[in-house]
Amino acid sequence: MTIINDRKLNEECGIFGTFNVHDAATLTYYGLHALQHRGQEGCGIARVNNREFKRIKGEGLVTEVFNEKKLATLDGDMAIGHVLYSSNSGDGLSNVQPLLFMHSTGDFALAHNGSLVNSKQLKKYLEDKGSLFHSTSDSEILAHLIKKDNDSRDRLYHIIDALNMMEGAFSFLIMTASKLYAIRDKHGLRPLSLGKFNGGYVVSSETCAFDVVGATFIRDVEPGEIVVIDKNGLTSVDYSKFKRHHMCAMEYIYFARPDSDIEGQNVHSFRKKTGKLLFQEAPVDADIVIGVPDSSLSAAIGYSEESGIPYEMGLIKNKYVGRTFIQPSQTLREKGVKMKLSAVRSIVNNKRVALIDDSIVRGTTVKRIVGMLKQAGAKEVHLRIASPPMNHPCYYGVETTTYDELISARLKDIEEIRANLGVDSLMYLSEESLYKATNRSELCAACFTGKYPTPLYQTRK
Repeated sequence: MTIINDRKLNEECGIFGTFNVHDAATLTYYGLHALQHRGQEGCGIARVNNREFKRIKGEGLVTEVFNEKKLATLDGDMAIGHVLYSSNSGDGLSNVQPLLFMHSTGDFALAHNGSLVNSKQLKKYLEDKGSLFHSTSDSEILAHLIKKDNDSRDRLYHIIDALNMMEGAFSFLIMTASKLYAIRDKHGLRPLSLGKFNGGYVVSSETCAFDVVGATFIRDVEPGEIVVIDKNGLTSVDYSKFKRHHMCAMEYIYFARPDSDIEGQNVHSFRKKTGKLLFQEAPVDADIVIGVPDSSLSAAIGYSEESGIPYEMGLIKNKYVGRTFIQPSQTLREKGVKMKLSAVRSIVNNKRVALIDDSIVRGTTVKRIVGMLKQAGAKEVHLRIASPPMNHPCYYGVETTTYDELISARLKDIEEIRANLGVDSLMYLSEESLYKATNRSELCAACFTGKYPTPLYQTRK
């Protein structure tokens, strides 16, 4: 969506895996590049070749961490990769994945997208049994749970036991010497899809990566499912019979690329529909419609089409500056906002502007954008949000875990928020229209409704 230092997203990452694919690491590189929007702090690729594991990881963008020379050292036909979002833990490289584990029962690598709500309890349980943690990532918990019982059962049974101890939002890729395991949480909170490529298989957080590498979509990994990929093809195993499709609403609203399909629905089409519904619920008398780049543009197009008000490029994004909310400090985030976005004076001057944004978290950045538009001569700025007010913290990967961080929870009503942001009017999409746009009855909209699909073991107010 926005730029946003009014976002602080932690562990909302991207994962990509390949099996039986020539030059697997290079294909994984391109897959991660397609998922770069899901994480810009760090990335890594691990491969297996003749049962030997090798990993390269680093802080920065995929194109900064890898080059042809490095990729050439990652030979083999199986690999997994990961892009990491910013964390306030300060641990940097130790949290960059894939994580690699050497063990007497067999080495393996692991990559994870999501967040556990019972991580504190599981870490204490494992530490009491002698486990030592080398990162602050939830991902390491699964590895320790898999290794905790050193018996002779097949690795799959250890994975099933471990997953049934975990609660929260997650998708995992686990790579052993001969197999690739693709896993989704039983609530279906995080996306994961399967594809075919030249006789082999690929797995990705988003389908947009399949288009980039030339793979063919097969299907989504189902909630509570482990897909085992080996020389015999695909094998499906349910680790849980409790299955829901509570896909995170923010995947549709903000996280995913517009050209991705999430559980059969195109993201751009969803966002465009929210824009149309938003005008039906919250019309405005304006001269132009503009969207906040990038993920609000589809909703702005929908608002324009439904209203008949011309859509204009009133805000221009500098594509060479990373998303500001992934910067490591508040000072750099604030500088990033000024570097990243500019108002087009000749477009907005003396105009009544309908400004479309996908959501508001803290409100600090949209407040700056409104000021920027008015400095450029906008006569009025009417803010329309293509999602409901974010009134409740998220414990599933979006690092908004206190009510004080959320402007909609901190201020008493829309009028107070409007005054704080300096806009002439403010309206949000209704919860009913959010569900209508997804055309589904199950969805995790806990940040809007306070109805969490999982138990919450550890929360902060």
